[in-house]
Amino acid sequence: MGGKYHHGDLRGELVRVSLDLIAEQGLAGFSVAEVARRAKVSPGAPYRHFADRETLLAEVACHIACRLAERVTAAAAEHDDPADALAAAAGAYTRYLIERRAGMNVLYADGLHGPAHVGLHEQTRRLTDEFLLRCLALAPDPATALELMEQLFTQAHGYGTFHLDGVFVKHGYSVDLVVRKSTEAARIVIAGRIAGGDR
Repeated sequence: MGGKYHHGDLRGELVRVSLDLIAEQGLAGFSVAEVARRAKVSPGAPYRHFADRETLLAEVACHIACRLAERVTAAAAEHDDPADALAAAAGAYTRYLIERRAGMNVLYADGLHGPAHVGLHEQTRRLTDEFLLRCLALAPDPATALELMEQLFTQAHGYGTFHLDGVFVKHGYSVDLVVRKSTEAARIVIAGRIAGGDR
C-alpha cells in the first residue's frame, strides 16, 4: 500500500494529507475517500484511526488552531506597542488563511461542536484567547473587547477570503499586500474602539 510512511504513522499521514487537500481545494473538497486515495491506502483504512469524517476533520482542525495560535503569537511578539501587536496578529491570521485555506471556517465546521472534540475546543480557545487578552488590554471594557475581537476575526478572514476568491487577484494584489491591508485595517478598527468605546 504506498510505502510512504511507517505503518504506525498512518494517523499522522492522514492528517497531513487532509491539511494539504484543504489547502488545495478548501473545506468543500475535503472527503475521507479523497484523503485515502492521496495517502495511497484503501478507502476503509482511515476508519481504523478515525471513527468518521468529523473525527478526522476535528483532528485536522485542532492542528490548524494550534498552528494559527503559534503564527499569531509570533507576529504579535515582534511589536512592543499593544495595538500594533494586535493588528499584526490579525495580519498573521489573514496570511495563514491564504496559505492554507483554513481558519475559523474549519474550526467551526458543521459537526465539530460536540463534547467529543474537547481537544479542538481547547486549541480554539487558545487561539481566541490570543486575541481576546490583547483586546481586553486595550478596550475600555469587556463588552467592547469582545466586539473588537469579533470585528478583527471577521475582517482578517474577509481579506483572506477576498484573495482566495480571486477578488484581490483581479486587482493585481500580492499576498504580502493583502496582509498589509488587513493589518492596517485592523489598526484602524483598534484605534476606533480605543478612542470611542462601544459604537
